[in-house]
Amino acid sequence: MVPDFSQDYFALFGLPRAFRIDAARLDQAYHAMQGRVHPDRHAHLPETERRLSMQWATQVNEAYRTLKQPLLRAHYLLRLAGMETGHESNTAMPPAFLMEQMEWREAVAEARAAGDHHELEKLMQRLEKHGADLRGEIESGFDAKKDYAAAADAVRRLMFIEKLLHEIEDALEALES
Repeated sequence: MVPDFSQDYFALFGLPRAFRIDAARLDQAYHAMQGRVHPDRHAHLPETERRLSMQWATQVNEAYRTLKQPLLRAHYLLRLAGMETGHESNTAMPPAFLMEQMEWREAVAEARAAGDHHELEKLMQRLEKHGADLRGEIESGFDAKKDYAAAADAVRRLMFIEKLLHEIEDALEALES
């Protein structure tokens, strides 16, 4: 198998370039590809070919990791469309979202300080629902409307939500230890 490092990750796994993917098909394609490119299968070959096999396996693993995770997949799709989220420099968010986020952060801080495991779990459920809604907006922006600016905006909001979810997970772990 001669690797084609210029292929995008979707083409690599034979998937349509879309936010909504068939996870089972991705997993199946990944495992089939891993079976062909795993460096152990090429251990008997000359050094140059073993190195190429290692690069190819690394590419396959990175492609899988990117497509498997919705936020990484969204960032990747934006790059393929010639757009970036601009999350490092574009922190402009709708005021209502910023207010909501401040309220969530305060609620997390209060629940953490009070050691309120139940409240943290309730906040997590609300944020997971909000994240699912945002993933729906991202899917619509990419797949239905081809509105990459709207998708990029939803991706930036989802980044905030996922960061807050990680903070809640950390708080819950701290309470359990």
